[in-house]
Amino acid sequence: MYYINENVKDLDRIFDQNSREGYLRMDLNENPGGLPEEFIKEVLSDITPEFISKYPETLEFTETLGNMIGAKVEEICLTNGSAEAIRHVIEAYSRPGGKILSVAPSYAMYAVYSKMYGREHVAVNYDDDLNISVDDIIAKITPDIDIVVVLNPNNPVGDVYTYEEMDRIIAAAKANEATVLIDEAYFYFYPNSFIKYALENDNVFLTRTFSKLFSLAGCRLGYVVGRAEGIKMVQKLCTPHNVNAFGMKFAQAIMEKDGMIEAMVAKQLDGKQYLVDTLRKHGYRVNVKEGNFVFIKPKTDAPTVVARMKEEKKILIKWYKSVGDMGDSLRVSTGERELMQVFVDALLEVDK
Repeated sequence: MYYINENVKDLDRIFDQNSREGYLRMDLNENPGGLPEEFIKEVLSDITPEFISKYPETLEFTETLGNMIGAKVEEICLTNGSAEAIRHVIEAYSRPGGKILSVAPSYAMYAVYSKMYGREHVAVNYDDDLNISVDDIIAKITPDIDIVVVLNPNNPVGDVYTYEEMDRIIAAAKANEATVLIDEAYFYFYPNSFIKYALENDNVFLTRTFSKLFSLAGCRLGYVVGRAEGIKMVQKLCTPHNVNAFGMKFAQAIMEKDGMIEAMVAKQLDGKQYLVDTLRKHGYRVNVKEGNFVFIKPKTDAPTVVARMKEEKKILIKWYKSVGDMGDSLRVSTGERELMQVFVDALLEVDK
């Protein structure tokens, strides 16, 4: 009989191959509006046959990124989205049969990677008010924990950690010789970064992505930051030429365009506030914290609303079962004000 890795055989994965073209995408925490079309045309205007035909060259981009975030080239490992960065940290810094600790609910791939590599995922659960206790997290950091994952802000709830809380988590992890992985996928929606911890401590790593605010989910670009010796271990797991040349070109153009990042943040936050204020004005209960997403308690049935929004309004959203005391709730990615108005108008027609 041919060999099959039992970890993979027993792994439950969901792959949605349905086309999302032509829909208003508010289901996967992307920027639903994307980058300005004129900016895209400007960046693409100097693409040459050589640019496309050669393997991606990363040094110039990594230097630009390092200057922006305050890290050296050797302290950065570029990855195919931050999902790959998380995967490689788990590969490098946890043992077969070891345990990976994170809160729940959170990014699903922490548990998926744990099972994929024969690790055990240990969850610290939210209470009914959608709050999480740092004391509960620390209580579960024991000598058999290999990695403590902290997503800040956390997806899907949106709560964040203070510097004092992160100090305590890292101290507890060090006392138990556990690596800390800080996931900052949604950093720009709550810019209190913990990057200094990754640069100043062994076995502390920080990951980020260009998929969210930078609107480059289709280009698959992310990175992990840490002390140089630790980053070497992560880089050993990367495939050759693992990042996309177009992703780096667009990301570098965004970083180098004066005021663009600040303008994108302001537009996102304005749209989110408009959405929350308008929904509450119409009597909706909204759970809103940090990040580019909110929970909404529908007035009717959540799965029915999701289906009708897709079929009748060409708008993609999600629903979550039993979200604390809110019950079944809609999960909506936020974006610029004009698109939030389109969503609200559609919701008011469907959810009644």
